[in-house]
Amino acid sequence: QVQLVESGGGLVQAGGSLRLACAASESDFYMYGIGWFRQAPGKEREYVSAINWSGIDTYYADAVKGRFAISRDNAKNTVYLQMNNLKPEDTAVYYCAATGGKFIVSESAEHFTSWGQGTQVTVSS
Repeated sequence: QVQLVESGGGLVQAGGSLRLACAASESDFYMYGIGWFRQAPGKEREYVSAINWSGIDTYYADAVKGRFAISRDNAKNTVYLQMNNLKPEDTAVYYCAATGGKFIVSESAEHFTSWGQGTQVTVSS
């Protein structure tokens, strides 16, 4: 299990930007793939983006491709989600998660076993 803490959420106008951070304290954090997911009120959780352990391989849901960018700084035990050109439909609680195994990456929630508490992102029109 990896202990994850998200930060960086907030209220922003449509077209604006936010950068979310997902931090961990474990020294082997760099070995885990990390994913971002979101859940809007009344909707199911959906996948947003994922990054492999090295940061070389990144993946995005079609809804955010070209607007969001995932990256990681393993020296700081942190993964970032840069969100640009935000839309009202991006409003949700955003969660980061770590894969259940080391040196793997996935775009499916079932492969992530450690989850943060979430951070609220609200985009006003």
